[in-house]
Amino acid sequence: MSSNSSSPAVLQLCYENVNGSCVKTPYSHGARVILYAVFGLGAVLAVFGNLLVMLSIFHFKQLHSPTNFLISSLACADFLVGVTVMPFSMVRSVESCWYFGQSFCTFHTCFDYAFCLSSLFHLCFISTDRYIAITDPLVYPTKFTVNVSGICISVSWILALVYSGAVFYTGAYDDGLEEITSTFSCVGGCQPVINQLFILIDFLLFFIPALVMMILYSNIFLVARKQAKMIDSISSKAEALSGTRKPKVSKGERKAAKTLGITVIVFLVLWLPLIIDTLIDCFVGYITPSYVYEILCWLAYYNSAVNPLIYALFYPWFRRAIKLIITGKILKDNSSTMNLFSK
Repeated sequence: MSSNSSSPAVLQLCYENVNGSCVKTPYSHGARVILYAVFGLGAVLAVFGNLLVMLSIFHFKQLHSPTNFLISSLACADFLVGVTVMPFSMVRSVESCWYFGQSFCTFHTCFDYAFCLSSLFHLCFISTDRYIAITDPLVYPTKFTVNVSGICISVSWILALVYSGAVFYTGAYDDGLEEITSTFSCVGGCQPVINQLFILIDFLLFFIPALVMMILYSNIFLVARKQAKMIDSISSKAEALSGTRKPKVSKGERKAAKTLGITVIVFLVLWLPLIIDTLIDCFVGYITPSYVYEILCWLAYYNSAVNPLIYALFYPWFRRAIKLIITGKILKDNSSTMNLFSK
């Protein structure tokens, strides 16, 4: 028997000449190309799609509203995920190694958490905005003003950044896990092991806003259905008396609520697997394979790329704004006053 046939495969390391280097998971050339293409597409969509959302809302005066400012700030969080998180995660996922240093690993993880939380808080405030607009439309303009929207945006960013910074830059996230951390840590890795306390806090930070959003949108659609029936009844009577059909009120508000409701559902669907996995994993000894963790992370990252596609699918004004931006018409004088809602 040949000795070569029984010899073990040579392990590939992230850093060949460094003691304690992480073991590299080799992929074939074809697989690497496919993975880079899939992950790179997500990053490109997240960057340019959300950049178009922000540019549209800030340039066209017709889109200057409290709700749209919240949407623009949400797009900013998704844009920053595409710029500061996804490209480096792409290299980590495909190469199975972290080549950017431990300091940047902490920065990357901190921003990853912060932008996720900020997106969640934005969506919660947007849900509240839509709830007030549908259930109390007469006083909505006085309740949810641009100043109130600015406060909501500030709270969403400050809370997310302060919490993430406090957890990861103080090192509190792995208190009590020194043994496990020393077992898992190696040169070329960037997957922090987080203790049960902060995993539970993260779960609650996700679950409570998610529950609030589900309750609000359930009430929104119930009220919208009642309003639609009432409007149909009134319009039918008006049509019988005058012979003309009066336009339905609040149609735009209901459509906006529906579109943003879809955005919330997509966010929950894409993030929930990662949240559940991290919650379970911390109680069973952190046994999730790295490739499973990477798949769940990218499922969540792709949420940042999907939101602009939802807007393009359901918002005609966004499609018109994209056309004007791409064709360069926004460079013309008075382009900011163009009507995006015309048929």
